[in-house]
Formats: sequence, C-alpha cells, structure tokens
Amino acid sequence: LLTITSGLNLTAYADSSQYGNIYYEEKEDGTIEITGCTSSATSINIPSTIVGKAVTSIRNCAFYGCKSLTSVTIPNSITSIGIEAFYDCTSLTSVTIPDSVTVIRDGAFYNCKSLTNVTIPNSITMIGSDTFCRCSSLENITIPDSVTSICNHAFSECTSLSSVTIGNNVTSIGAAAFSDCSSLTSVTIPNSVTSIEYGTFSYCENLTSVTIPNSITSI
Repeated sequence: LLTITSGLNLTAYADSSQYGNIYYEEKEDGTIEITGCTSSATSINIPSTIVGKAVTSIRNCAFYGCKSLTSVTIPNSITSIGIEAFYDCTSLTSVTIPDSVTVIRDGAFYNCKSLTNVTIPNSITMIGSDTFCRCSSLENITIPDSVTSICNHAFSECTSLSSVTIGNNVTSIGAAAFSDCSSLTSVTIPNSVTSIEYGTFSYCENLTSVTIPNSITSI
C-alpha cells in the first residue's frame, strides 16, 4: 500500500486551477484531472466538463485526508479513480460510482469509516488491493458480474459488513480480502472462482456458513 502524507498531497495543488471547491489540471491529452478540494469542502459535485473540456480522472491521493467531506457526486465522464483518491475521508457516508468508471485503484476508499453504502458499477473488472479496507460502517456490498478479481485486503476490517454478493465471473479472491469482517455470517462463492488466497476470511468470527464450489483448485 502506497503511503503519502497529506503535506505532499497539498503541494500537488501548486500547478492546479480552482473551480468552485475543487482543484484541477489539464492533462497532455486535453482532458481534465481532478487533483483535490478546498479544506472547507463538505460536499463535492464534480462536473463532467470544466472550461469546455471533459473531466475524465481523479488523481492519486486527490482527496486524501479530507475529513470534512461527507458526499461526492462523480459524473459519467470519469473513467479512472486513482490510488488512495479518497483515503482517510472519515466523514464520507456514501458514493455512487458511475458506469463510466473502469478502474478503481488500490486504497481508493481506505479508512472511509463512515461509508455505509457504495455502488460498484458493471464496468469495473477488478477491485484493487485495500480499496475498501477499514470501511467499518459498510454494511453490504454487491460485486457485479463484470469483476473478475478481488485483490488482497479489498474489504479487510469492514467490521459492519454482514452481506456480500460475489458476481458470477470472479475467478480469484486475494489474500485477506475479507479478513476481520466480524459481522459477516455467511458467504456463497460462485462456480467461477478457482483460487482463494491465504487468510481470505481470517478472523471472521461470526462466519458460520461458507459454500465452496467444485471449481476451486487452491485455497
């Protein structure tokens, strides 16, 4: 897991322009990347265009440690959410990820401990390492059929997570992907899964039922 201090994140604004309560930069391809927000921002509505140019990405660590941020609206123009983009946004309660997003990078929502609801669209093919790690208020998650891989620690320490629906095209579940999910009581692993890595459900102390399909070749 990449660790970057908030101080370094703030310096990234030096070359950014401001639009309302967000910061942005124009990329070499002429599209716009969101780089951060003002320190007082509580609600962010990312526009689909700025200065007439499409907003297509959220930079690595863009909203790192924005502890006052409670809600974010992501437009259908966004295709990529960067590494640790919303890391430690401890007041963020819900987020809807549009169908345009194809990549959610590692640690994107790490330690968003107030996040109770998240919608993962059918455009996502992989849930990166630590993506929702320590989202301790997240109660249920549906992993769509588009996803083929759930990476290491993806939902680790989601202590309120009681319901998980795993899509029918997931082939691998990474190490400690659901470790310390102490409210999880049952899980059904679809026939598409061939590999479950070490510690996937470690310390799930209330897990009483697991259905393992014949497709599994390694645990």
